Amino acid sequence: MALLTRIRGPRDLDRLTPGQLDRLAAEIRTFLVEEVSKTGGHLGPNLGVVELTIALHRVFHSPKDKILFDTGHQSYVHKLLTGRQDFTNLKGKGGLSGYPSRAESEHDVIENSHASTVLGWAEGIAKANELRGRRDHHVAAVIGDGALTGGMAWEALNNIAAAKDRPLVIVVNDNERSYAPTIGGLANHLATLRTTDGYERFLARGKDILERTPVVGKPLYETLHGAKKGLKDFIAPQGMFEDLGLKYVGPIDGHDIEALESALQRAKRFNGPVIVHCLTEKGRGYQPALQDEADRFHAVGKIHPDTGLPIAASGADWTSVFGEEMVKLGEERDDIVAITAAMLQPVGLDRFAKRFPDRVYDVGIAEQHAAVSAAGLATGGLHPVVAVYATFLNRAFDQVLMDVALHQCGVTFVLDRAGITGTDGASHNGMWDMSILQVVPGLRIAAPRDADQVRAQLREAVEVDDAPTVVRYSKGAVGPAVRALSRIGGMDVLREPGTERPDVLLVSVGALAPMCLEIAGLLDQQGITTTVVDPRWVKPVDEALPGLAARHRVVVTVEDNSRVGGVGSAVSQALRDAGVDVPLRDFGIPPRFLDHASRKEVMAEIGLTAPDIARQVTGLVARIDAPREKAADEAAPAEVAGD
Repeated sequence: MALLTRIRGPRDLDRLTPGQLDRLAAEIRTFLVEEVSKTGGHLGPNLGVVELTIALHRVFHSPKDKILFDTGHQSYVHKLLTGRQDFTNLKGKGGLSGYPSRAESEHDVIENSHASTVLGWAEGIAKANELRGRRDHHVAAVIGDGALTGGMAWEALNNIAAAKDRPLVIVVNDNERSYAPTIGGLANHLATLRTTDGYERFLARGKDILERTPVVGKPLYETLHGAKKGLKDFIAPQGMFEDLGLKYVGPIDGHDIEALESALQRAKRFNGPVIVHCLTEKGRGYQPALQDEADRFHAVGKIHPDTGLPIAASGADWTSVFGEEMVKLGEERDDIVAITAAMLQPVGLDRFAKRFPDRVYDVGIAEQHAAVSAAGLATGGLHPVVAVYATFLNRAFDQVLMDVALHQCGVTFVLDRAGITGTDGASHNGMWDMSILQVVPGLRIAAPRDADQVRAQLREAVEVDDAPTVVRYSKGAVGPAVRALSRIGGMDVLREPGTERPDVLLVSVGALAPMCLEIAGLLDQQGITTTVVDPRWVKPVDEALPGLAARHRVVVTVEDNSRVGGVGSAVSQALRDAGVDVPLRDFGIPPRFLDHASRKEVMAEIGLTAPDIARQVTGLVARIDAPREKAADEAAPAEVAGD
């Protein structure tokens, strides 16, 4: 790592020779494999952009020039070149973020890690440069071919192209993949560009031949050159970009630093928007990644660096339970279809796709379109299951509200990685879904507590054909089944105190059931009797809940979602509407962005643990008891002192 350790900032790259740059690229790949295999992280995307990132930092002068990354999956190389080479606690508490982070470096700009946004950022920053007279400031936006399937990217391109003299370099990092291979019309167009010999090489060869042809050679070449646009469309149909008013450069070998620098320098000098189309290989230089056809080691846990195999075998997880049940449902019902937004394997639909290839639709990174398309499928007599990460459903809220719910379409949304996900940081915590979806009329939300309930509630959800349903569950391993003792209304009773008027009604939401039972045990040690119920369907609030609450002295809700507008708020409103005047305390995620750390560490930091909650509930019960005890003391006869 002799060269890498000498890089403390981007300008240290300027003095390296071409040979040294190639050595540096090799050192970076070795570093990434060795370090990311210890912690887990986004390995494949970073292996693919080593030369591209080096070239970007040699041509553009960050932080004066803004180098922007869409999603940030590929930002590790950027971190290394900007002085951040301690990867020992990558994605862990106190360590480097897995994405760009403004708190870490002045070289980082966008840290939301949701795809297809970078061109909007770039257009806005370029406008600001123009208005502020910063003519020596440049903007370079790196976007993958997968992210270009998102509608926001094309909305931005429409505006970028309207200002033909506003400098902005768009680098298309084309590796034919997002997680899995990129699909759709744009992917086909880029594939054509990849496999075409190219206009420039055609014209260069033609010029050489024609200029040696007597009399007619030179006039014919000039005619051909004048027909440049038509030839380009015929030989390398990049016209789609040029028709928008965008200068196109490429395709460029994304692993040739000299060629990349040359293309980027030309683009930088051009006084207007330019697309530089770079062909890269996800997972480059690491054979286990290249052999992984699913996603080229897009994201890995801890692995053996030599083999790429996981260090520890993982148990059954929530995602696989859903995926298995989907296959069973597909075998039983031919109206069940599945939709994913470029994440077939991460959300567990790969098995369904293998079994029913004609009944699964990957719409690309386009959650809004996924929801509207689902409404259309439902209107056509099918029952679509739209599987996305919980954090990404935020992007399709209007479509869920106005296209699916308003039209009473039977669509089931399955939200993976709901609640605190931890190491991927603020943008990946699925902590808003049960809040934002509360306002959608007719929509129903299921929060399964274990694998058995995932299966059962998924089946209940797809039986609903006149309203949207949501099934949401956590990230990672699913624990043992939590047995219900009885049922009240639609709610499962998980713990019965055996007293006529218990102290606390504890409403447990989803995967937090084991923790809620632990809370009840701790309260029991304090002499506080507790009933624990799992509502199963948290929206709408079960009709039996207010009556049950009235038989308790305190109601407590515990959810893996924002406290603002979440299940606790809905339960509180239901009690008020029913005239049940019982104190309620809601526990959940505070309304702030949470730093990356393990799920356990984040929950401890925000006080969402059994001891923390039990302590606060004990204090609440004590405060309720205090006036009663005082009144009892005042009513008791005074003792008479003896002679």
